Order: sequence, then C-alpha cells, then structure tokens
Amino acid sequence: MTSPAERRVRFIPWAVALTLFLAYSFFTIRRHELLLTSGYDLGIFEQGVRGYAEGRGPIVELKGPGFNLLGDHFSPALAALAPFYWLWPSAKVLLLAQSALVAVAAVPITRWALRELGPVAAGVSGLGYGFSWGLASALGFDFHEITFAVPLIAFSVVALGERRWIAALAWAAPLVLVKEDLGITVAAVGAYILWRGDRRVGVAGILFGVGSSLVELLVLLPAMSPGGSFAYWDNLSGGSGGRNLLTLPLDLITPGEKVTTVLLLLAPTVLLAARSPLMVVALPTLGWRLLSNNPAYWGTSYHYSAVLMPIVFAAFVDVLVKARGRQGLVPRWISRAALPVSLAVTLALLPGFAFGQLFSTELWRTPARVEAARSVLATVPDGARVSASNRLVPQLTNRCEVIVFGWPQNWSTAEWIVVDEGQPMGWPMAPERERQELATVKHSGYQVVRSDHGITLLRRAPGTAAPAAADTPAPPSPGAG
Repeated sequence: MTSPAERRVRFIPWAVALTLFLAYSFFTIRRHELLLTSGYDLGIFEQGVRGYAEGRGPIVELKGPGFNLLGDHFSPALAALAPFYWLWPSAKVLLLAQSALVAVAAVPITRWALRELGPVAAGVSGLGYGFSWGLASALGFDFHEITFAVPLIAFSVVALGERRWIAALAWAAPLVLVKEDLGITVAAVGAYILWRGDRRVGVAGILFGVGSSLVELLVLLPAMSPGGSFAYWDNLSGGSGGRNLLTLPLDLITPGEKVTTVLLLLAPTVLLAARSPLMVVALPTLGWRLLSNNPAYWGTSYHYSAVLMPIVFAAFVDVLVKARGRQGLVPRWISRAALPVSLAVTLALLPGFAFGQLFSTELWRTPARVEAARSVLATVPDGARVSASNRLVPQLTNRCEVIVFGWPQNWSTAEWIVVDEGQPMGWPMAPERERQELATVKHSGYQVVRSDHGITLLRRAPGTAAPAAADTPAPPSPGAG
C-alpha cells in the first residue's frame, strides 16, 4: 500500500505539464493580444484550420488565391483542431492547443525520470525540457504544424528507452500526418528498434516511414501544389557548387552557426545526451537542417528545434538511468553533478530566448497603441476582404478574408486596407517601400476611414473599381517553411 507522500509524488509529471501549459498559454496569448503574432505564420494556419472547420479544406488566401495548404507541407493533422475551432473561432484556439501539446510532452520524460531517478531528477528534466530554448523559439514564433509532433516524439523516444518496441512505433507512426519529412524520423525509430530490439518491428518502421515520406514528397504534395512539385527541394540543392562525399562533412559544420546550434541543443544536458543512442532519432531533422542551403534552418530562431527537445531530454534521462545502473556511459560522479548543472544552464539560457519576455514589464502591460489598434480593427465588418499589415493579419483571420498588405497584386483586390504606419514590421516590404505603397493606395480610390496611433484604416470609395494589379512576385516568407 502506497503512502500519501508516494501518491503525491506520482502526480509530479502532470503537475509539471500543467505548470508548463499555464506558462505557455499566458505567454502565447499575451503576445497575440499585444500584436506580436503575425500573418506569416499564425494567420496562415488559422486560415487552414478555419477551412477545415467550414468544410472547405485548408485553403489559405495568404499564400495565394485558392492555395491548398496541403500542397505546401503535408500536414492533415491540422484537421484535428477543427472541432475546437467550431466552438471558438479564434487564433487563440491554435495557441492554446499548441501550449497543451507541447506541455503534455513533458509527461513521459518526467514520469520516466521519476520512476528511475526520483522526484528531483523528474522535476529538473521535466522543467528543463519545458523551458528549453528550442521550445521558447517555437512558442515565441506563432503556431506551426510541428506542434503535433512534439508529444508523439516524446512518448515514442521514452518508449524506446524503456524497450517497449511496439509502443514506440505506435507513437511515432502518426508523425507521417504531421509533416512530410517526419516519415524519416519514423524510419529512425524503426532503425533504433532494428538495432536494439525486435527486428520485425524495426523493419516495419523503416519501410513505413520511408515509404510515407516518398509518397508525400513525390505524389501527394506535387498533386496539391500550385507549382506541381514540392516547393522546398531547392533548400537541399547544395547551392551552385552542389555537394559530394568529400564536402559533406564540411557542409555539416560550416558555417560555425551550425556547430553553435548543436552545442546549444546539448548544453542543458551538460552534453551528456550525446552519449545516448536515443539521439539517433534526432539525426534526420538535424541532417536536413545542417545540409540545407537556407540559413534560417541553421540557427536557433523559429520553430525548427522544437521536435528535437524531447529527444535531447529523453536521451539525458537515459544516460542518467544507465549511469545509476553502472552501465558505463558516464562516471557516476558526473551523473550526480549533471542535474544541478543542467538546471543552472537552463536558467542561464532563459533570458536570451523568447521566454525571457516573461520577465519583462512589456509583456504585462497594454500600450495605448494596442488599444487603438483593437478599436480600429473593430470597424472592419465581418466577412470583409481585407489587406492588412503582417502583424494585424491574425487579428482578423477568424472573421474576414485576409491577405497581407505589401503584395501589390493582392491589395488591389481588397475593399479594406489596414496598415500599421507607426511601427512597421519591415516585412514583406521595407518601411520606406511600405510608405510609398500606401501613398499609391491613397491615390487609387481608397479613402482613410480611421487613423489612430499609426494604425490607418482605408476603404475603397463607393463606385470605385479595383485598380489594376501590378505584376510583382511574392516576397519570401519571414520563416522558411
């Protein structure tokens, strides 16, 4: 019979997850309320989820007329949010769902550490994962489909560490519905099982993962893409010089930003995670990122490291468990020092990434400019077609048909235009170019309806035809897909 103290300890994993969910929810919702989210990418994903909820499929006007989001990245998992969006049609639904999914991934990691190492190790590993810089960068940059992958990977990798082979593959298998490259992660799970355990389960995982990615990349994505092919092949082209086996090792470590990212991934675990074979599951994601010719993938910004954090911390627990069992991965004195050092590193890194905003007074107060923006945006009627500054887009995507201001072939089709002249984001146009474009708008039949704290709302004058659209190519997105 368990004692009351033992029963309380068993709730540690869920207490950690609840703490993280509350912190994430406040952080992401507050950023949205302060106009710090953007059309690229929160607006894009809200339009996709709204399309599912309305039975139209994930059609995203922000990416282009009639653009099917499944032709950009294969992520039908987004449809799981449609029922929640029926209940509350708001971008906040996506942010809350993301907070819950990322938070629940702490449960298997914390529970494994609790069972094998005790409550202190459980708390350090769970909270270390939860407040890691990789998650901070993801949660500080809107919403992304890979949020569904984070808990699946966490449960799968912990099952690998516990030698529960079928459970590990079962948790990994749905990753193929999250994003096209994650089939290779499923294959990595299968390879680990083949290497360390059940050969039949391992081979099944490899075949299923590789086969799913190939079908998605070569058949499904081209069938739904406006360009008739996967849009991101060029990111792995290796540049004008190409790649060969001789240059491949150098490509993995240059520029030096790549090495910095890998070291930062391992730093909260005092580099011990590198000693665990579970890190094999991280290799597909690390591989395509480091070999890409797109610099956005190399560093610590955006959401690209989120799927790696549960692997890193599960590997950390794996090393500590084996050290306790004297299996020789690391000396026991190092493993004993690892927890306090890990906690210190996590705390030291916290201010340098997005979670550092939690300690800023800016996140806790609402400027007059934000109140003014809400008032101006409330003037736009439901169902209107609006061209808006990137930061204003996700404030409207739940009730309007929205496109980003700055693409001349697009704003001319909108009845309403709303622009943040006071604090321009600088994307998709530089501020000076945006001012010039706004002057063109005012000479093209649009009249200023309201202007407050730099938030300017214009409407096409009654009886004025839409001006001809300029043939200007769309700018690249601030992220890299």
